[in-house]
Amino acid sequence: MAELTELEKTSLDEIPHPSLPQGSNLYGSTKLFPDYQAEHGESYFTLVHGIAHESSVSFVAILQATRALRKGFETALYFYGPGSLNCLATRGFPTTGNAAFPGELNINDQLKTFIAEGGKVYCCRFGLSLHGAREEDLIEGVIPAHPLDVQDALIHYARKGAIINSTYMF
Repeated sequence: MAELTELEKTSLDEIPHPSLPQGSNLYGSTKLFPDYQAEHGESYFTLVHGIAHESSVSFVAILQATRALRKGFETALYFYGPGSLNCLATRGFPTTGNAAFPGELNINDQLKTFIAEGGKVYCCRFGLSLHGAREEDLIEGVIPAHPLDVQDALIHYARKGAIINSTYMF
């Protein structure tokens, strides 16, 4: 342990640590709304425009879509613009599929889970091209989409009466 000055020791001792033992509740657990399940034919559609690891919104959107899928909604994710980078199977370091830090591949793993459980994932080809990513670099099961499909997919799901979650970064 480093040698501390008297002022550093005083500063450390001002507030006892840990202030709460591990496992202490910091927040209540009362859920305010019913745990809704999908009714017949309901859809849930999410647009994602956030960069992997630069935006927690991308990962949270995938988790929310997975939860909607498990509630019985026909569920789809649509990655466009820089969000397209979330769909790359070629992520990792020093080689693809290896995580250089814990959580580096959490988006990849969650997308694979989402697809395996029956969710659809669309990825804009133009978004890929903006960042030099190739279609063959997509996670297996991700559906490449034409740039004009972003708007038409939104119209498609709106006409179906889908719950639409649009996430955006920048």
